[in-house]
Amino acid sequence: MLKSIFSLFILLIASTSFAAESSKTPAAEELHYDVVSPPHPVSDPSKIEVLEFFWYGCPHCYHFEPYIKEWLKTKPTNVVLIRQPAIFNAHWAAHAKAFFTAESLGVLDKMHDDFYDAIQNKHETLESEADLAKFFVAHGVKEEDFHKAYKSFAVDAKMRQAETLAPSYGIDGTPALVVNGKYRIGAAKAKSFDKMIETANALIKLESNPKHVK
Repeated sequence: MLKSIFSLFILLIASTSFAAESSKTPAAEELHYDVVSPPHPVSDPSKIEVLEFFWYGCPHCYHFEPYIKEWLKTKPTNVVLIRQPAIFNAHWAAHAKAFFTAESLGVLDKMHDDFYDAIQNKHETLESEADLAKFFVAHGVKEEDFHKAYKSFAVDAKMRQAETLAPSYGIDGTPALVVNGKYRIGAAKAKSFDKMIETANALIKLESNPKHVK
């Protein structure tokens, strides 16, 4: 009788341990991510937010772009991608300001790829206001509208936020992804773009079932 009770007790402990273990976040060493501490709030709690930190001058970001585009075709409907220029020096800042200017003018979708192409393949710098004005005008934006947006309070506010955002997530290089303000996926740790996407998908699945998140 005592032996049966002891066996049942051991089985109960093992079952409880397994349940607790299965409810934890997937192992960081298996999925190549880091935990963001403390976690950051997301802009829309009804969605799972994926931040993509990048720089137009980064060749790795340029080569990661096709992976992001392919992922966008199959991502769950409850997931939103937010592209976020990282700023670590004046060169990064110039390209970030171009991004935010295009965003404010509503032309980001048609300029994003061309901006990458101009910098990565045509080796244009596109850092001065004058050079950027020509680029925007070539894409159908009135020069007056460009200068107004470029110098706007909204773009300036986005720039000031971007200067501190990447470091606040513990990001020191690009490309990098942050899932739901909680998990950081860096290219150096993931070792491959496929692994970055795989890890993001696993963490998205986890965040889609919040009762299992500890």
